[in-house]
Amino acid sequence: MAGAGGAGSSAMTTTFRYAGRTRSGAPVAGERAAASVDAAVEALRREEIFVTRIHAVEAPRAPQRRTAKTGRPVPPGRLAVFTRQLSVMVDAGLPLVESLEVLGAQEEDAGFRETIRAVRAHVEGGVGLAAALARYPRAFDTLYVNMVAAGEAGGVLDVILQRLATYIETSVKLRAQVRAALAYPAAVVAIAAVVVAAVLWKVVPAFTSLFDGLGATLPLPTRVVMAASEGFAVVVPVVLLGGGAFALALRRFYRTPRGRRLVDGALLGTPAFGTVLRKVAVARFCRTLATLLSAGVPILDALEITARTAGNAVVEGAVLTARGSIESGEPVSAPLRKTRVFPLLVTQMIHVGETTGALDTMLARIAGFYEEEVDVAVAAMLALLEPLLIAFLGVVVGGIVLAMYLPIFDLISRMAV
Repeated sequence: MAGAGGAGSSAMTTTFRYAGRTRSGAPVAGERAAASVDAAVEALRREEIFVTRIHAVEAPRAPQRRTAKTGRPVPPGRLAVFTRQLSVMVDAGLPLVESLEVLGAQEEDAGFRETIRAVRAHVEGGVGLAAALARYPRAFDTLYVNMVAAGEAGGVLDVILQRLATYIETSVKLRAQVRAALAYPAAVVAIAAVVVAAVLWKVVPAFTSLFDGLGATLPLPTRVVMAASEGFAVVVPVVLLGGGAFALALRRFYRTPRGRRLVDGALLGTPAFGTVLRKVAVARFCRTLATLLSAGVPILDALEITARTAGNAVVEGAVLTARGSIESGEPVSAPLRKTRVFPLLVTQMIHVGETTGALDTMLARIAGFYEEEVDVAVAAMLALLEPLLIAFLGVVVGGIVLAMYLPIFDLISRMAV
């Protein structure tokens, strides 16, 4: 259907059936999901479709809709597999309803299976695929829905689904790299905490009994370790409760707009990890925007979707600010440069892409470059962290052991004299 393009974001709730004409005068008709009639007309106007008739339609009821709406979000890897398989089936000429039926039958995840079947019921009832997907935003986000809508409008749904699958797989890889950068230091610190706790709980009390029997004068490091051991039973619950309370408070604070901006800004400003996060954010921004533009999504809609899927409040704010300037007539590169969030190299390459009329291609190249940069940065950070964390673990554990043996060394030296 011609009018399926941009078939709604996660906030759109009503489907409107419209008829109209393009700038060249060709008649078009289709469906568009929007919050209101005015919003639907405005979205179509941006696509140079002049509406002559529009009215709300009631979507067919799917029996599995309640389960799909209340189910958990779909894991990105599973969504990528579904998207790629659907692309192959559509490319092979299999009817869309039959393709969804096959994919729903073979899906192992119960929640996602019900969602696919619900989407199939809507499509079978006459709703476009994008409009059907838009009813389940926890499984299919705004970017996914708009890409599918553009594919339906341009008659290249199989190609768009392939690009979507590639995009999701790339996003999964980026997330895995960030997790890898966090997992190693977290694991070492956790091991250090367990070892220190075991030493303070079991080993130090044995030395304390020995030193009490000897009546020796203990050096300061030994007394500090013994005091920590004696207070271990009291300190550990306090630390655990305090840490849990802090984590809960931070989580609630992060859910507020101001909290997201402050926390995300602080993370971007950290010395080593912030550099990796910034490169991840730039790669994700460029990859998302390139994917949307190559699918034919209008630039303003693409920027809005990219901002909402940025995953970082600082980047989201910068993109939305730039979008406002672009809407008033400025080129893409200049407002992005003014935000000071994106590196100069990125804005210069975007400017070149605008000048040559190949913005989507240039954005894809930038994304590829920064994805490789993320690989290098994560590898370098892990290579640096490994010896530092091992040294930290050795100093902590070794310091405790040395503190407990100092009195023994002192006693041996006195006996030798």
